[in-house]
This record gives sequence, structure tokens and C-alpha cells, in this order.
Amino acid sequence: MQIPARNGYLGILPGHAPLISELAVGQISYRNGSETHYLSVAWGFAEVLPDKVTILAEAAERAEDVDCDRARKAKERAEKALVEWRCRGGCAARPGRSVAGGDETGSVRKEGRSTVSR
Repeated sequence: MQIPARNGYLGILPGHAPLISELAVGQISYRNGSETHYLSVAWGFAEVLPDKVTILAEAAERAEDVDCDRARKAKERAEKALVEWRCRGGCAARPGRSVAGGDETGSVRKEGRSTVSR
């Protein structure tokens, strides 16, 4: 099984050490016998135990249930909304905010170290 964790994909095999991870947007793949199945997921949590994995996701959809036309239209709406948001000034319209989530200096905190976004 592979799951999209916050900091990259995790490969999970039977007997895996217990862990809890935050899910990112991505694809879960898992095997049932010789068949591989896929799920699209967005945000949530995964609990891994040696004998099972529990996924709690805000949104999940099996690959065979994805409506490509609906997905394409949703992508187009999101891209249009992003362009409109950027044209209105985006985060620049709100003092002290940046797109990367840092402060007005552009400093962004990542994994215990500061970086400067340009």
C-alpha cells in the first residue's frame, strides 16, 4: 500500500510499525490479492497498525468512480478563481501575509529552520 503523507508518499507493508500520519492530496494504491486498486484522497489522517490501515479522509473517490468531465470542470473553475484572486492582489491585499504562509518579510519557517522566499 502507498499513501500520500504530508511529507511524501509512505509505503506500507504487512507488519509495519504503528504510526499516525497526516494525509495530503494524492492517490492511495493498495493490493487485494493480485489486483491493485486506486483511490484519490484529499486531506485527512492514516493510522497504520501491523495488521490494518485506517484512512480518515475529507474526500476520497475510487478511480473507477471519477467523473472526468466533472473533474475537468472543477479544475477549470479553480484555475479561474485563482487567476481572479491573483488579479485582486491575493495575499498582497492583506498586510503581513504571504502566499507561502510566512510574514511580511517573506521569511518562512520549515522544519525548524528559516528560509527566505523570493
